[in-house]
Amino acid sequence: MFSLYSFPSLAFSPKPIHLYVFLGVVIQASCLQFKYYPSITDDSRPDFLFANGANLALGALQITPDSRNLPLKNLSGRVVYKDTLKLWRKNGPVIASFTTSFILNIVPLNGGGEGLAFILTNNRTCPNDSYGQWLGIVNEKTNGSSLNGIVAVEFDTRKSYTADLDDNHVGVDVNSIYSINQVSLRKMGVTLASTEDVLASIQYDGKSKIMNIYVSMANVSSSHNQLTPLISMPIDLSQYLEEDVYVGFSASTGNFTELNCLKSWNFTSSGIEKGHKLQLLWILIVIPVIIVCGGGFLCYHRRKMGSGNLVEPRPNVDIEMMLDGQTKGPRKFPLEELISATANFDRKNKLGQGGSGTVYKGFLKRTNEHVAVKRLSNESRRGEQEFISEVTTIGHLSHKNLVKLIGWCYERVELLLVYELMPKGSLDKLLFSTQKQYKEGEDEEQLSWEKRHSIICGVASALSYLHDGCRPRVFHRDVKLSNVMLDSDYSARLGDFGLARAVKRDDQTHHSTKVIAGTPGYVAPEHILTGRANAETDVYGFGVFAMVVACARPADNSNNNNNQDCCDERALNNNHIVDWLWDLYGKGKILEAVDQRLKGEFDVEQMERVLKLGLACCHSNPNERPSMKVALRVLTGEASLPDPPIERPAFIWQLGTSTSMPSMPRIVPAVTLQELLDNEVDSVH
Repeated sequence: MFSLYSFPSLAFSPKPIHLYVFLGVVIQASCLQFKYYPSITDDSRPDFLFANGANLALGALQITPDSRNLPLKNLSGRVVYKDTLKLWRKNGPVIASFTTSFILNIVPLNGGGEGLAFILTNNRTCPNDSYGQWLGIVNEKTNGSSLNGIVAVEFDTRKSYTADLDDNHVGVDVNSIYSINQVSLRKMGVTLASTEDVLASIQYDGKSKIMNIYVSMANVSSSHNQLTPLISMPIDLSQYLEEDVYVGFSASTGNFTELNCLKSWNFTSSGIEKGHKLQLLWILIVIPVIIVCGGGFLCYHRRKMGSGNLVEPRPNVDIEMMLDGQTKGPRKFPLEELISATANFDRKNKLGQGGSGTVYKGFLKRTNEHVAVKRLSNESRRGEQEFISEVTTIGHLSHKNLVKLIGWCYERVELLLVYELMPKGSLDKLLFSTQKQYKEGEDEEQLSWEKRHSIICGVASALSYLHDGCRPRVFHRDVKLSNVMLDSDYSARLGDFGLARAVKRDDQTHHSTKVIAGTPGYVAPEHILTGRANAETDVYGFGVFAMVVACARPADNSNNNNNQDCCDERALNNNHIVDWLWDLYGKGKILEAVDQRLKGEFDVEQMERVLKLGLACCHSNPNERPSMKVALRVLTGEASLPDPPIERPAFIWQLGTSTSMPSMPRIVPAVTLQELLDNEVDSVH
């Protein structure tokens, strides 16, 4: 559910019991692992230890009593799991790694307060007089004492003392209620005491001794908070806690009250070796058993998953919790159903392959429908982030020109997305494969101008919806031909939202990233320099898209000069479609750019409108580009045709300096800018 999906240092594979055999020594290792989801039912009561009136009721752990008929002031409570976690050991430097994710729900009653905390502690009982600002962690007398043996991540709903940031923050506490690190949630779109479910994850890597904390509202479609840690800090837990610790939660109320409950909870840790003995009998028994069972498992796994797929599960938080927490959206598929649908991902069913994975044709027997199943690559750098982005953006959108996401599957090591099947496939294959057939004299059905114009209008409509017709707004960030699918009537469906980002507030104009995302030729120049994706960068990508569809020429031809099958010979001396078309436009020859296969069978006014609009969308100054709403009106003839400058404008941006010196504009020639695009774009497809 978070960026911990690709958190490289947490490279452990949790299992209940491990048996390692080497050099004739049998070592038994243990770990703590449990899952209570989607609710914590009453039959789980024996798994927990309760203190100070904490209880299990209504499918949730009530950390402080959930009763509106009883006095709720000045209460504290604690719930811990019955078994302890082996955090570290005296005879070695090993410290356990763990991941925990949970959904908490806080209902403010009398003003709201005080809060709830995830705890690792040596003591299962709750300190006396630990109500109010003490959150059930410590009390006034013990606050700050190393004898407390407790580390907590607090979710504080009241500003109880001067050092508290506010009444809506997360902090890390060590033997004290005074946080050593705290961050406000005010600007994160998260309100703890809102009666709404809040999703949190805490990961600790025993090797690097880094703790990462992630917090988001459980029902939001944006995944930014789920991919970026709210707090990331070094902390050596072995310095503050004994070898064996309880894991659980504490909470409190003061003069201001609230209901503090936990609706679901997953916990997974790596094993810490408890010791070893040389036992010949164990060797004689265990080694054959492991060989036989291991061989049988390998055979079974390979039969079910295909040869070469046996890899360890990703060390991440439970993605299911976040996705199932969505109130609406695509449904979850069992892995076995998708294996059956694709004939075990048979090559014969392969529809295409990109940088993030492979798409297969499948048939769902249960619903009697054909689908496209995208299998994200285990080697994909952004596989899990893209998986989350797809499900939490396109899964909650509805528009006739968007690919429909039917469902998803996260099981074992598989990340799978299930879409409605588009019979005509992707636009790039249809446009450029027919180009080759045209040169070879094959009589194949071509994309008429009427169809192409309809496709361009459909993509414009989809982007207009994403920018202005849905909430939160969505920036696609990778508009290109291969991401446009065609149904049986050649209607366009924009897809592949792996790079898409939603913005939560209406006044948020962009999404910032450290990695340049997109495809060479389609990426706006300002994105290279600022790392910001916004509506204007999508407009630039659309402008290039419209040119490519009308001209049947690749956006960036720098690597295809020798490929006469996918490149118009007229353009060999100019590698980039924007420069090439602008040059023809300046010479008054813009219609010479039109795909020759159309044989002049197109509406001239309509074609000029598309080509000039494409140039306007690719204006070097993003403020001069039309919005997608305006672009759509231009295409349909409802708005006047833009009048691009005869020569492509130089790109100007503000070169940031120190606050004591004003920003100075810098001008970059178009050719230099395009070279920068070639060298810097991180193409992910």
